[in-house]
Amino acid sequence: MQEIEVKYRLRDLPALEQALAERGLVLSAPITQDDQAYAHPDWAYGQSKVGVPFARLRTQGDQHVFTVKTPLENEMSCLEHESEVADRDQMHRAITQMGFRPTVRIVKIRRVARMGGMALCVDQVEHAGVFLEIETVLDMNESGTAAQERLDTFARSLGVELERTTDTYDSLVRAALISA
Repeated sequence: MQEIEVKYRLRDLPALEQALAERGLVLSAPITQDDQAYAHPDWAYGQSKVGVPFARLRTQGDQHVFTVKTPLENEMSCLEHESEVADRDQMHRAITQMGFRPTVRIVKIRRVARMGGMALCVDQVEHAGVFLEIETVLDMNESGTAAQERLDTFARSLGVELERTTDTYDSLVRAALISA
């Protein structure tokens, strides 16, 4: 499957909540996601991510999920595989034994609303700020960039101030930590 995303820095959360409510959408209760990102050994920040596999180990409550994403057309159009794992520490050791290296830890509080095959995620990301991320899943034969254009059109139709970013959370958190 392809996971397709668009991401926006959010300046006015109450305005977004109002715009969603006007469409009958209410954000879920907040959940904390604790993600450890891992990079392929041949990749470094500043290089393109397209075609390079990246791993993530996420803990949400007492559930741990291992994910591998390979950006296809851009950083937010990815081939994705994921599976629940029983033991985070053992999975971390397995990931590093496979040669991946830990890059940055991303901790966020997420609230989600769903509409027509889209997940609208409001993320308060430690060190990076508040974001609206809109996700959808596509078949492999569909264009990720065309889907991103549709998601962007929807985001703009909400009528709230949004600043689109093409950076992933690991890059945003890393940049914030370096500049701190």
